[in-house]
Amino acid sequence: MSRDQRVRLVPARLRPRDILRVGGVGLRTRPLRAFLSALGIAIGIAAMVSVVGISASSRAELDRTLAALGTNLLTVGPGKSLFGDDAQLPEESVEMIDRIGPVQQVAATGLLAEAKVYRSDLIPEGESGSIATRAASLELRDTVGLELTSGTWLNAATARYPAVVLGAATAGRLGLGSAGPDVQVQLGDRWFTVVGILSPAPLAPELDLSALVGWEAARSYLDFDGHPTTVYTRSTDSGVEAVRAVLGATANPEAPNEVQVSRPSDALAAQQATDEAFTGLLLGLGAVALLVGGVGVANTMVISVLERRAEIGLRRSLGATRGQVRTQFLAESLLLSALGGVGGVLLGIGVTASYALSQSWPAVVPVWAMAGGIGATLLIGAFAGLYPAIRAARLAPTEALATP
Repeated sequence: MSRDQRVRLVPARLRPRDILRVGGVGLRTRPLRAFLSALGIAIGIAAMVSVVGISASSRAELDRTLAALGTNLLTVGPGKSLFGDDAQLPEESVEMIDRIGPVQQVAATGLLAEAKVYRSDLIPEGESGSIATRAASLELRDTVGLELTSGTWLNAATARYPAVVLGAATAGRLGLGSAGPDVQVQLGDRWFTVVGILSPAPLAPELDLSALVGWEAARSYLDFDGHPTTVYTRSTDSGVEAVRAVLGATANPEAPNEVQVSRPSDALAAQQATDEAFTGLLLGLGAVALLVGGVGVANTMVISVLERRAEIGLRRSLGATRGQVRTQFLAESLLLSALGGVGGVLLGIGVTASYALSQSWPAVVPVWAMAGGIGATLLIGAFAGLYPAIRAARLAPTEALATP
């Protein structure tokens, strides 16, 4: 054959479909090893996705709670005097606060420190369960957004007589599941009929462990002096900050520095910030698990190259280029990681949905967490398979075939 008649042989190019088929050969021939390696990746991704998902679900529940309860609730309470003594709000503070323009609703409670709460008169005096008795204005329910699990709220009639509404935690400690005309508790030295039991109050947790009686009944039966200890206000959303700035001076013009003003929704937001810090720690642990899974993939690929030297030599002798051998093992590593990543994302979604359902939260898994999880596995798979792929490509056909 003359020089002009010689045919130049050009290696065939692997199409993407061929690359996937060739890369999957090693996974199909060693399914158990592939499963265990992918499991390591899946555990790391599932940990990260579920942590992000649970955190996002908790944040969504907080947003839903605040949307239902509102962020325009402000509370006013007595602080400390210049000499460190407990201050006191004037009796007229509620009426004065009600005159602020943007304020829409005002309600108050007054703490009755001497009126301890007991289920029975046989209980020792010191075992009151830390339950507080408070005088409550009739507007408290609408202002704070209280709901009842049993019975009714105080009205113009029951607020004058020995009737009481129990907070959610109070009813639990006293062992009461429902209200009724035959259900009574002892406040101080007087028996009160339980007319209602409240649901938990997220924006006013102090009410959960309280027994609430009418303002007039507190004066008549429990020696209430009429000074409020907490004033709750609802303002227009646009006027919250303006109202907050003048509440202290309005509630107690003579000593505005002895008044504490707070926004209950800020406490919930602070709790969410604490949860986010804890989420960062859990994400770090998930990243460590993912790194361990990546090491497992790299180990699997290195062993695979050592075990398949004869196969590599045969492919090279039949015309496969180094680039094609390198692509084969790199594709195998990427497929192995991708399987673990997809499985981990699905597992993380399942964990998030199950936990959110158990807490009655909306299940939320951010798209970026799912895409980031799969992207991270592909990146780890590329790094884990790069060295084994390069090592396989460097094997000479004669050396590989000669290896027993």
